[in-house]
Amino acid sequence: MESVLRLLDAHTRSYVEVRPARAGLLLVCAQVPALAEVADLTGPRVLLLADLLVRVAELGNLQVFYVLTSDGQPDGQQLALERAIETLGIHPPAARASSAEAQAALGGPIDVYLASHGAAGDDRQSGLVVPVGAARPHRDGETAAALLAEDEPLAVRLALLSLPYHQRADLTEEMLAEARATVGHWRLRVAEWAKSPSRPIPAQIADAVQSAFGDLDTVSALALLRSLEADPDVPAGAKFETFVYADRILALDLPRDIGRA
Repeated sequence: MESVLRLLDAHTRSYVEVRPARAGLLLVCAQVPALAEVADLTGPRVLLLADLLVRVAELGNLQVFYVLTSDGQPDGQQLALERAIETLGIHPPAARASSAEAQAALGGPIDVYLASHGAAGDDRQSGLVVPVGAARPHRDGETAAALLAEDEPLAVRLALLSLPYHQRADLTEEMLAEARATVGHWRLRVAEWAKSPSRPIPAQIADAVQSAFGDLDTVSALALLRSLEADPDVPAGAKFETFVYADRILALDLPRDIGRA
């Protein structure tokens, strides 16, 4: 399922097709803001978007290298970033560098900058600047590191994927509880469907999933999966193949329970 990759341009507020300077290779700078509050999840969210880029591009035969940049980052935020990479299934960066050294670290002109809204207006940047909305847990006293240390950290990943990447994300108790329930439920359904004969993904569903992921529109992709799960006319084997394919990008470990029951 090859697709055209489109991202939101922070300056024009419209989606534009990504065109790497080098054929087959996309160079990305993930700019993590330096924030005093250890409760903030904006840094992990920027890295999550970089991870989505890596996964979507990979399925389209495009390789992505990204560099993580941050200047003046406090120790608590650094801990949260390392925890996010470890627990949220995020591809680690190809390099870590200061903002001034990002291009040299990647060895070529940067095609895409992923940046929080506060850092997305630098006109000196020659590549496409993609805005990432701020994110934080909506619980008093909750730190990003503590949230990522909970029993099901992939629920945090799902909660963030449930909102457009360019919009602010306040992760409420209700959102996180729903995400935990959804992850567990879908794992059980995938394990059930795995017992049925495999069926190809219906063409209409394949096109819709491809289009959603081409825009990194995880909100629409998740809505498609919810609709597909409830559709009695789609064979269990086709549901299995669709969910497993989508999980190559969503990375929620949906096949985890196959063979356990």
